[in-house]
Amino acid sequence: MLKQRIITALVLAPIAVAAVLLLDTPIFALCLGGVFALGLLEWSRLIGMRLVALRLALVAVAIALMGLVWQYRDRNTLEIALGAGAIWWMLAPLWLTNFNFASEPRKRWLSVKAGAGLLATVPAWSAAILLHGGPERGPMWLLFVVLLVWCADVGAYFAGRKFGRTKLAPRISPGKTIAGVYGALAACAVFALIAGWWLDSTGWGLATFVVLSLVTVLFSIVGDLFESLIKRHSNLKDSGTIFPGHGGVFDRLDSLFAALPVFTAGKLLAGL
Repeated sequence: MLKQRIITALVLAPIAVAAVLLLDTPIFALCLGGVFALGLLEWSRLIGMRLVALRLALVAVAIALMGLVWQYRDRNTLEIALGAGAIWWMLAPLWLTNFNFASEPRKRWLSVKAGAGLLATVPAWSAAILLHGGPERGPMWLLFVVLLVWCADVGAYFAGRKFGRTKLAPRISPGKTIAGVYGALAACAVFALIAGWWLDSTGWGLATFVVLSLVTVLFSIVGDLFESLIKRHSNLKDSGTIFPGHGGVFDRLDSLFAALPVFTAGKLLAGL
């Protein structure tokens, strides 16, 4: 499985990096919106939406919201949308502490989970577009967040495999350990220091950048755990099978969905 995951990652990584660095923001927004819409379609299946019409309706709502945010982006709709996402991820840990919340297959819980899917995708898309279209090194800022999440995954995997004893959330995701969290934070602290230096951050600016990066990593773990919780509710291993060894689109983006709005909101508030 590890070999398969590495091969898939080696194929996907250059495509993702090229898209971030080479595409103009309007084209990038369109492509990313399509990817996120596909992820939300997987999410609709994951939460138990059986009717295809309902699943497509949820995706249509997300696309419409992205379109409105883009249309009125000069009125700070990008900031408002990503702010809503940052607030949502700050509240998400409360759900994680109550495993059985919304676990029953009822219509009202289906609506709650559908709303959670929208709060995961639309704000993350808004944050990505705001970063990518920034006046100074926009694509590089976005690439940093993507690489930060990848770095966290690698650090967590190897630290957890080597030192993992105590489970982080055994009922939600038995494979995750406290050591994995420390490994993710350590790896990302080094990466953030190097990236901050490359971005010409010094002194308190560099310290703020590193702290924000570590906070972002913690919320990326929340994003990963949240999808794992929903998969436990649905008794499904993956959101899809499109990526060999990695599962579906939502499986690959769950951490990034949380990381993007949190990092971007922090960057705006800190004036980085």
